[in-house]
Amino acid sequence: MRAYMRNQFEFLGIKSPAAKGLLRELMTEQGLPEPEHLEAIVKALWGWPEREYQYAALTLLDKSQKKLTLASVPLLAYLITTKSWWDTVDSIVIHNLGKLLRQYPAGRDLTLAPWRCSENLWLRRTTLLYQLDYKTDTDERLLFALVIENRDSSELFIQKAIGWALREYSKTAPETVKSFVDSTELAPLSRREALKWMKAKGQL
Repeated sequence: MRAYMRNQFEFLGIKSPAAKGLLRELMTEQGLPEPEHLEAIVKALWGWPEREYQYAALTLLDKSQKKLTLASVPLLAYLITTKSWWDTVDSIVIHNLGKLLRQYPAGRDLTLAPWRCSENLWLRRTTLLYQLDYKTDTDERLLFALVIENRDSSELFIQKAIGWALREYSKTAPETVKSFVDSTELAPLSRREALKWMKAKGQL
């Protein structure tokens, strides 16, 4: 497990099905944390060295999603920028932040503005991916603006995020994405990832 994560974290060595089963038993017995206790519990789990505890924290967040508000954004930002790696960041972006900003669109720009120009690559990756599940609700203009802002990055996780975001949107608006990719200078990795779905479907 540690090797798969490039030795970034320690692991207890509990395989995912067993860990999920144990946490499910705990939630059945104890219930979910009350909203006023959620942040403290999540941060405590985040502070423990083994990665399974961070996964447990993410499960508690997911189960408590309906109770999250814009006041939860600082907590999500803390989790995105602490012990950062694709496994936790992408889960938070897709399952928590993306849903939250969809529910409270008035808070979107205030949340994203400082992240767009942040030196933290995970915050910038977040801005690219938070609309991943939005489909027809995607703010196309914002997505393309974010791609252009980040296209010169040499960071692998940014280049892949650009490709992933465009590829997902191509399932909703293939011609629009194709036109954008054709007219925009992108890193080869980003371009290849962006067109992968359309190529597989014979649309190129």
